[in-house]
Amino acid sequence: MQMSDSQRIPAPKEKVWAALNDPAILKQCIPGCQSLEMASPTEMTATVVIRIGPVKATFGGKVTLSDLDPPNSYRINGEGTGGVAGFAKGGARVKLESDGPDATVLHYDVDAQIGGKLAQLGGRLIDSTAKKLAGEFFAAFGNAVTAAQAAE
Repeated sequence: MQMSDSQRIPAPKEKVWAALNDPAILKQCIPGCQSLEMASPTEMTATVVIRIGPVKATFGGKVTLSDLDPPNSYRINGEGTGGVAGFAKGGARVKLESDGPDATVLHYDVDAQIGGKLAQLGGRLIDSTAKKLAGEFFAAFGNAVTAAQAAE
């Protein structure tokens, strides 16, 4: 599955970059996230509960950041297992672009693979769920960054 999109966030690029690397903000924005902890400056562990169609699963996994170019871009790779529901692995290229002094456009290109029961659900259901979850994440992320900026 591949997915690309952009999201405009009303905050300076440095603030958006900081939020993308803040486990507390990410945890509150990732749909179904139960835990998210930094294992090192470039590694995180996470537990996420997700429902795709009739399948609900708890995924535990690891996320690694690479190709870091602060505050412009990085590559994020992750791998998670959900028991009998299957597995998910993939990565995304995240790029930040200033849109004036007080706004940032976040671009992302995702490439992911799934296996097990989840893979049997059908591409359209998986794609539509992935787009819905991405939309929920970026709406929550934009709100969290905006709220953090307003509190300063």
